[in-house]
Amino acid sequence: MKFTCSKETLSEAISICSHAVSAKASTPILEGLLIRVQAGEVTMTGFNYKTGIQRTFAADRTEDGEVVLNARILGDIVRKMPAADITVYVDEKLMATIRCGSSEFNIVAGDSKEFPEMPFVGRENGVNIPNNLLKDMIGGTIFAVCENENKPIITGSLFEVEGKQLRMVSVDGYRLAVRTETIECLSGENCKFVVPGQTLRDISRILPDDDTLCVIYPQRKHALFVFENTVVTTRLLEGEFLNYKAAIPEDQPVNIVLEKSELVSAVERVSLIISERLKNPVRCNFDAETLQLSCITAVGRSYDELRIPDCGAQVEIGFNNRYLLDALRACPDDKFVLGLKSSLSPCTIRPVEGNRFTYLVLPVRLKAGN
Repeated sequence: MKFTCSKETLSEAISICSHAVSAKASTPILEGLLIRVQAGEVTMTGFNYKTGIQRTFAADRTEDGEVVLNARILGDIVRKMPAADITVYVDEKLMATIRCGSSEFNIVAGDSKEFPEMPFVGRENGVNIPNNLLKDMIGGTIFAVCENENKPIITGSLFEVEGKQLRMVSVDGYRLAVRTETIECLSGENCKFVVPGQTLRDISRILPDDDTLCVIYPQRKHALFVFENTVVTTRLLEGEFLNYKAAIPEDQPVNIVLEKSELVSAVERVSLIISERLKNPVRCNFDAETLQLSCITAVGRSYDELRIPDCGAQVEIGFNNRYLLDALRACPDDKFVLGLKSSLSPCTIRPVEGNRFTYLVLPVRLKAGN
């Protein structure tokens, strides 16, 4: 096997495919990248049994063949090479030579026959969505994915396709994130499927930040995400997702239009005395035209206040500062409507107009003196 390509092209492919490589795999072959050369093209694959990532690129002076090279070692070598064309050659004894200018490395390759085969996923009923919009929707919901493996189905995000609407939903028991977009090019049949959170984090990191299309092909147990010479294969999570619509309160008598940047800054300031060891809640007192924020920990006390539109009622409510900040930062608009009912009811963050997003954060029960 042999191919020559630019350092930039090879380095990018390694970086993308390495997201699906196991750092500490049960077998050494899974710590490698499968590299296949055929008809002047190189296809690189990383696979960890849950997620597979393939990247295809053109190369020069090629000889067909396939081997497995350790992802970490290959990445380190290529990263330190000069900015020029790199030639990778593997002989019959599985000895790989990586050459760039006067630099040369020889490393042992693995047999491609030992690399696990990725599941076949058909390409029917594709769901089209611009790359940058998918990236934005993932970023706006991924923070609320549950990390507790005892509840597998909510360790991923729900995708709902209904006509021209795509909805993404994440929930972890303390907060809920919903993003809804109307996409004219969406196509595809109405469907629901749940993608693991880790896969979505990896996809978000490697998605191009442009408006070219990503096509999602959901099947019964797996799905493909296809974009810019890259194919991500992921196992889907099975089971019944939470009835998130029933969790969103409709009766919220207090609705206040707030500036995102002002509230984020105020919560960040009063949170400066909070740490992993000192997790006291942020107390929010909505009173007429003033929002008073305070926190008391073993370190001391913090206080800030904001002028707000008259909320018409007095509500005192406490929040985990990180949960509240995650929801506020994910809000895509500069202004939003904060919905409240009581100190024990969840608050919602919604757009001033439309239904592009809904964030729900459960309150923390306040104690006297906290």
